Amino acid sequence: MKTTFRKITGVALLLGALLLSGTTFAQRGGQGGGQQGPPPMPTDDEIVEMVSELADGISLDELQEAGILQLYQDHFEEVESKMKSGRPDREEMEALKSDLEDGVNALLNEEQQELYKTYLKNKQKNDRR
Repeated sequence: MKTTFRKITGVALLLGALLLSGTTFAQRGGQGGGQQGPPPMPTDDEIVEMVSELADGISLDELQEAGILQLYQDHFEEVESKMKSGRPDREEMEALKSDLEDGVNALLNEEQQELYKTYLKNKQKNDRR
């Protein structure tokens, strides 16, 4: 009788642990547990901060920084517009990103273009973490 009780108690405890771990797993969104959907749109202040960080990182002069700031503001305005009118497809968003990068590169000298390429790679690595 004691053995049967122990078996039933053991099975009940095991089932309880499985249910608890399954619930925790589901609440985290599966294995990834990360953000679903696109990242939040940056504010105007965050855009200024991004460009300022970029300016320091690749030694932009004031004219370049102002031009790149305008490119970033226009880019995020367009992205926001596309997001409001429905979910844009990946290719469309990649094209916008590519256009932004091409616009920035057009304002940079060769040395800055290489630094910008490295900056983007490092930013992409950090964003994945």
